[in-house]
Amino acid sequence: MNVTAARTALYSLVRLAEEDGRTTLIHKWQDRALLAPLDRFPAARKTDAFPAHVLSAAQKDFGDLVTLAAQGQPQVLVRNTTPVAVLLPAAAPVASALSSDAAAHSGAASAGGAVNSQRSQDRGGAPRRLATLGDVVGSALTSGPAGGPGFGLPGLDAVTGGLQPGRLTVVAAAPNVGGSLLGLAAARRTALVDRCTVLYAASGPNRDDIFRRIISAETGGDYPRLKQGHLTEHEKEVARQLVQAGDLLLIDDGSDLTAEDVAATAPHMEGLALVVVDRLQAAHSARLPLSGERLPDASQVLASLARTLHVPVLAVVDSDDPALLGLLDADVLMTLTATADPAKVEVTVTERDFGAIGSACLQPDLLHARFLDMESGPPDQARHLADTGTPGGASGTAPLELAEAALAYTSGGHQGIPAALTHELAAWRAAAVGDDQEALKEILPSLLHAAAAVPEMPDTPEGHRLAAALRPYGAAASAGTAGSARQADAVPGAPALVAADHAQASDGVAEDDQDDLKPGDEEDEPEGHVFPALRILKDAVGRSKMHPVRVIRLEERDRDPWTLISEDMDGEPRWVHPDVTLTRVPHIKANGKRVRRDQLDLPDSFGEGVMCLIDRNGSYPSACSAVPLAPNKLLHTGPLDAFDKTKAGIYLIDIPQWHRTDMPHPLGRLIERPDAQGRVWVTTPHIKQLEKLAREGHLDAAPAIHDSWTGKANESLFKPFYEATRKARTELVQAGGDPYKAYKTRLSIALRLLWPKRQEQRSPFWRPDWRMSMVAEASVRHWSVAFRAVQQGHTLLALRNVDAAVFWTPDGTPPATYRIGTGFGEVKAKFIRPGQIILEGED
Repeated sequence: MNVTAARTALYSLVRLAEEDGRTTLIHKWQDRALLAPLDRFPAARKTDAFPAHVLSAAQKDFGDLVTLAAQGQPQVLVRNTTPVAVLLPAAAPVASALSSDAAAHSGAASAGGAVNSQRSQDRGGAPRRLATLGDVVGSALTSGPAGGPGFGLPGLDAVTGGLQPGRLTVVAAAPNVGGSLLGLAAARRTALVDRCTVLYAASGPNRDDIFRRIISAETGGDYPRLKQGHLTEHEKEVARQLVQAGDLLLIDDGSDLTAEDVAATAPHMEGLALVVVDRLQAAHSARLPLSGERLPDASQVLASLARTLHVPVLAVVDSDDPALLGLLDADVLMTLTATADPAKVEVTVTERDFGAIGSACLQPDLLHARFLDMESGPPDQARHLADTGTPGGASGTAPLELAEAALAYTSGGHQGIPAALTHELAAWRAAAVGDDQEALKEILPSLLHAAAAVPEMPDTPEGHRLAAALRPYGAAASAGTAGSARQADAVPGAPALVAADHAQASDGVAEDDQDDLKPGDEEDEPEGHVFPALRILKDAVGRSKMHPVRVIRLEERDRDPWTLISEDMDGEPRWVHPDVTLTRVPHIKANGKRVRRDQLDLPDSFGEGVMCLIDRNGSYPSACSAVPLAPNKLLHTGPLDAFDKTKAGIYLIDIPQWHRTDMPHPLGRLIERPDAQGRVWVTTPHIKQLEKLAREGHLDAAPAIHDSWTGKANESLFKPFYEATRKARTELVQAGGDPYKAYKTRLSIALRLLWPKRQEQRSPFWRPDWRMSMVAEASVRHWSVAFRAVQQGHTLLALRNVDAAVFWTPDGTPPATYRIGTGFGEVKAKFIRPGQIILEGED
């Protein structure tokens, strides 16, 4: 290729180098360079051995890189931080008589080191790239789950496992059953929710039809009315917002569209995640190349496109004739069949080598150009919501208002909110337009929690509208939680959202400020800093021989398992003895700031005594001494017969029954977030804790593991960080003052940088599973020490966070299970009378 064409096709050329071992000769005037796979030049894999360029920067400066490579200076191309290809000098000028393809192979042979068979050289083809079994196993163990884009229909996505990269999936349905709507569902989900690029090749419908179907599906507007050009103001607003996502969903509805046209267009689309071909027509048509007897050849072209670009290709065929389907080169076949119930369509999923692998039922909502899960409510959501009201006590129109306000962000048109909040808003939109009341109730706590993590919504009209749409839910949560701290904790994330409303509604007393990461926190501490915590943490992880993956790629963060991880997985206890009354009372700090503090009132039945306030030192860094983590990516290991202590990750379990009333549930606030089946996702520290409690007879049985994402376990990843932190504390705690404050500040920042919440917050880490496992380990240790005290006869009044406990002590003596001192794991103890305010640092 010449350098201009190669620059345009750089992403696809790199992928060909990665997947097929393809080497491409690139010429720029007299300069000649080879874009080659890494196995042609293994030294390129060594960090900092040669100049390296991320693909986006390499594309911009590609001409200069080709010149440098031609002059004998190899240039490494990287995706994020991983080398993926290399530019090398071509060994010798290539005769102009050779075709560009043959020239590439000639240069590759002279520069490479790969062994070509004589047969492949004789026929002028590229050398075949062979993989050992070890290569395949290594790739399988490190590449993560194979799932790709989905349909946004949980039942169907569970059966298919997503649309697999490199595979051709054919959706087969007789006319009027709605096969095209599944193709559109996948395109909508990928472009508007996942915010990835989609090529939509429309051989049947034109672009106006596709646009109206998207509007109808997104708003619940009647498709026949939209076809007549009659749009409501709401629908027009949605249409204007969808324009912002227009660069992600690209439609080709040109006349005489062929499979070869699709295959020629796709390689030029940067970041392509999905190709949809709508549709292959069974009946012959002279004006439609994708029809009749030409379909088998077309499907082979599409299958080759999927393998070459390593993207999923989804093609819709308007027939369920087995004879025709047998001629198509499909890796996966999804057949839609109408049933006797007009409100039910069955989808059977078949793989080429395995036959039928599962089925799912969908509810056709053809009036609104979409399918719904069978569990979804009636599609007439506007009237129904107005009649029944909404979760949290908000008005009946609030869910739709929030869904509309969310579209600016879920469509990808606007940015400025974290991926976690975007994910929750997308789920809210799906539930609101489907009038799924149960789903709305289930989503609300996690939505409020994700919103609470955002210090401030974007200062834009879209950001103001989203904040206004969220406000009724914050007010409802505030009204529902007034008067009881235990009730307030029942909606995780709500307190941060309702703090302002609560202050205005009562006496102007605000809660304590919540510390948050700020720009610049991700920078290494300057030389000579009293405690360079971030540098120490990075060094601790870098020492591991397991080559930990410190940062999960951006494109993977909105997929499982990362979307399954939430702050509630810390399992922190937020418990007060059932016979004790807790009140949040106003208090003025020494600096004049007005806050709220806890006050515990005990009945006379407790007798004489005092409350012993326990404050654990360094709960989080102490947990780093032996927290079980998976240093590399989590792989989908599914249901497990038993917990494997050599693995670590996250596990979906039933909430075990806890019959004691003198101790909180071992899972803390996690039990307030069950799914529809009464299950929760937990990290390894909690699954180990439950296993131990079952062995000791405190639980009826160890919980069943219904699903899991795990990797090889390691308990020493953070241990060097723990040891350095403990040593520094010993030296600084006596000195106190500014050095000790600086130590605590940088320690906190380093641990929170394991999982920065805001997109604009840079960090050397992005491992939510590491962060939540570390906090869960601290929670488990805190709970376990308190439990031992209760077993010895002490009365626990309250257990909070990972470091605060309150015991009733008639004799004024702390429980012997705690060690008094200033070291990690040791505690400070203070005694107060019932009814006294628990002051700063002892909430």
